[in-house]
Amino acid sequence: MQTTNLTALGRDTRVNRFILTLLTIGFAALLAGLGAALWTQQRNTDSERWVAHTLEVQARIGAFASKAERMETARRGRLLSDDPAFNGLFDEALASALADLDMVQSKTADNPEQAANIRRMRQLLSDYVKAERTERSRGRSAQAALRSDFFHDPVVVHIREIRQVADAMADEERALLRQRESLQAQSLRTFNMVLVAIALLILTVASATILLVRRTLRDLRASRLELSALNTDLERLVDSRTTELQRANAEIQRFAYIVSHDLRSPLVNVMGFTAELEAATDVIARSLHDPAQAGAAVPPPADVLRAVEEDLPEAIGFIRSSTQKMDRLINAILRLSREGRRTLAPETLDLTALVRSIADTMQHRLTETGTTLTIAALPALTSDRTALEQILSNLMENALKYLQPGRAGEIHISGKAVRGRAIIEVTDNGRGIDPRDHERIFDLFRRSGVQDQPGEGIGLAHVRALAYRLGGVIEVVSELGKGATFRVNLPIEWKGAEANG
Repeated sequence: MQTTNLTALGRDTRVNRFILTLLTIGFAALLAGLGAALWTQQRNTDSERWVAHTLEVQARIGAFASKAERMETARRGRLLSDDPAFNGLFDEALASALADLDMVQSKTADNPEQAANIRRMRQLLSDYVKAERTERSRGRSAQAALRSDFFHDPVVVHIREIRQVADAMADEERALLRQRESLQAQSLRTFNMVLVAIALLILTVASATILLVRRTLRDLRASRLELSALNTDLERLVDSRTTELQRANAEIQRFAYIVSHDLRSPLVNVMGFTAELEAATDVIARSLHDPAQAGAAVPPPADVLRAVEEDLPEAIGFIRSSTQKMDRLINAILRLSREGRRTLAPETLDLTALVRSIADTMQHRLTETGTTLTIAALPALTSDRTALEQILSNLMENALKYLQPGRAGEIHISGKAVRGRAIIEVTDNGRGIDPRDHERIFDLFRRSGVQDQPGEGIGLAHVRALAYRLGGVIEVVSELGKGATFRVNLPIEWKGAEANG
């Protein structure tokens, strides 16, 4: 069957990439719009601040001009009425005018044109005040002469120049105001153009994306139907293969049982004849050393004595140890065969209590070796009690068996539930396992490290077979000299081989 490369969105990878590109463009357009809005807002804020600044400067210039006119009005009032009270009004207007001029200078320090105007204004104001002070110092006759001809009053020239400079300063600020208002309007136009462009871009991207997504959804519906058909075929294929595997496993179990029985019969004969051969050797040895036997006057040859006393017992010892080892292996195969045929029965188990009961059976060895065993809270699960007992007891016995000499033993049992699975860990600080042997130790009759402990090398193979039957797996994490952690991963609720198959 031709397979289709299904991706996260649909079956056409190029279309998916195009959709993602469009979405990226749309997102970038939104970011650009946000940036344009922020930029425009900042520009408008700056423009508003500068416009307000210009208006304030204009108001100060107008206030200064008004104070200058008040000064001139007070001067003429003094000349016309000859009342000294007008001098106080003149001085108050002068002080206020200087304050306004100082404020304008501080506000326009960055404008060279206004700075020049202010310097000119201060000079004119100084000349004007000096002329006014000179008038005050003259007598009444001189002031009466001034009253008779105001048109040719020399002090009026100063005030006229002050007005001209004030008008120039006001014109400068009006020009700046028009310029800043123009920039503000230009920023607003730019912002509107950017918004329109972004809106058009987003509309185009949205339209294209909607069309492509609709096409992708149609492809997804077709893919879902195809996938459903594939799943149906796959389930039938899995059921068929599972039945074949179960049949093959049953055949292997029967074969192992038959072979182990057939091997036991000749093995028993070999062991029996070995015992008879050992007894006959003892008889021959005694006859060779018995002086009452015929021909005893002639001693047997040395090689005959060595063969009877050394070679034959040694050979018989090798035969006996080999047959005993073969007998243990055959018994182990029989146990595996019986376990493979045993029907597993799931039940709800308190895993913590189960581990504590196993620990109670090992308490004597724990005390004898000075090993500390800690058991953390373990999750409850539904599984086969006997199989779990065999798995955990084997792992705990191995942890106790392979302690590091010279180091106080520590064994820790812990577990947790993760997404419907129970993770059980048996951790020790023993001699550890070479990483190259992590898979090898789960093979039948294979062991790792120094073989200084009794065993046939079937325990971990049996543990892995049981874990598989319970719908789980087992793995090891270890380094030489740093202990080992065996991690068993089982379903929280195992309903039996058929229900979980």
